[in-house]
Amino acid sequence: DPIHKATIIPRGRALGMVMRLPERDNYSYHRDKMHANLAVAMGGRVAEEIIFGHDKVSSGASGDIQYATDLAKNMVTKWGMSDKLGPLMYEESQEGYLGMGQTARTMAGAETNKMIDAEIKELVEGGLKRAKDVLTQQEDKLHLLAQALLEYETLTGEEIDQLMKDGKIDRPDEPKGPVAVRPVGSSTVPKAGKKFGGSGDGAPAGA
Repeated sequence: DPIHKATIIPRGRALGMVMRLPERDNYSYHRDKMHANLAVAMGGRVAEEIIFGHDKVSSGASGDIQYATDLAKNMVTKWGMSDKLGPLMYEESQEGYLGMGQTARTMAGAETNKMIDAEIKELVEGGLKRAKDVLTQQEDKLHLLAQALLEYETLTGEEIDQLMKDGKIDRPDEPKGPVAVRPVGSSTVPKAGKKFGGSGDGAPAGA
């Protein structure tokens, strides 16, 4: 889905947000779109690691990790999208205390539960790897976008497209700040720290 806007202004418990708006009404999603959404959800976590280093990854991506985990869980247990487990439903919704909904696994013994957990983990880690591949290949644009957000705080989808295409943002009716968005390769966003492959397990338990 196209980006409507991105901001680093805190809202509620979120330190920033990226809002995406679908181009049309969607009543179901295909497998390839779900895999793409997993990668998008893990993008913030990966961007932190690229810019600040492995040891400076924060808890800021917790909401995205939760989303990715829930999406992968539904793909495996409800939507039959696991080749290993087959097109079966392993989890169903149940009405809990005072009408509060909850889910419970069905048809699942100890070995099956292990397979379910392994499949969920594999899907999320697949999204993480895809995000790493894209952002490491486009690292110059990542730093350019980070610098633009530091200056303007909020960018529209059109401005992000312009930045990715032209390397700059044109806001003729807005006063320019003291810091202009610098060309690719001269970003002042910190780049210190370990790159991927540092010590520790970076695998997570995921707009």
